[in-house]
Amino acid sequence: MLKQTLSSNMRYLLPDWPAPDLVKAFVTTRNGGVSKEPWSSLNMSFRSGDDAEHVRRNRGLLLHDWQLESVQWLKQVHGTDVVRANTVCQEQEADACWTDTPRQACAVLTADCLPVIFCNHAGTRVAVAHAGWKGLADGVLEHTVAMFDDAPDALIAWLGPAISQHCFEVGPEVRQIFMAYADIAERAFVAGDGDRWFADIYRLARQRLSAAGVTSVYAGDRCTYGEEEQFFSYRRDGAESGRMASVIWIDSSDV
Repeated sequence: MLKQTLSSNMRYLLPDWPAPDLVKAFVTTRNGGVSKEPWSSLNMSFRSGDDAEHVRRNRGLLLHDWQLESVQWLKQVHGTDVVRANTVCQEQEADACWTDTPRQACAVLTADCLPVIFCNHAGTRVAVAHAGWKGLADGVLEHTVAMFDDAPDALIAWLGPAISQHCFEVGPEVRQIFMAYADIAERAFVAGDGDRWFADIYRLARQRLSAAGVTSVYAGDRCTYGEEEQFFSYRRDGAESGRMASVIWIDSSDV
């Protein structure tokens, strides 16, 4: 797998993927912000119990660092709706977002769920999806792929930081839901104690993307639960966990 690198100020994880130069993307870490414990310190979510002013300041750091005017934030509901970023970036209820407008950034928030960023080879359209197991099972990635005019094999996807298999214990109903879609999903589960299973959300996402025709998929080797110094984790920290932002946009105005 391609190596992932952190920016020098440790606020951002930069995807190492063969996207066009005009496509810009990053995932925030938990470092370099102003939030206090237990949200320390770069929490991006207003819905985690953090001080709202701290979240605004953290989001302001993001805008300043990347010279962005605004970001399309979503009210995520573990569904499959995909919206187009609006011109004023008013919050929309959905779990994925796309744009073909330069400098119009799209974002999702995660803290164990899988963020997946997309672009086409031409760099003329980008998208980002929030794929918890429910949204993943219901087809949020396929719905996001459908927002592109390009053939699926002309797309590139990057799997951002999520919970790793050995930390992601689920019940038998989760395994059954995925296996009802495709028998190959069995390969993404390892038996635990009793009726419990350990799910590989990265592998499940790769299976779904492959079935949708997306063949260029990168990364998928981090663990939000295990890498406590870098990432927030809802399963590890509970309801007061902060959230990371996965952001993508088209940088050039000449497309």
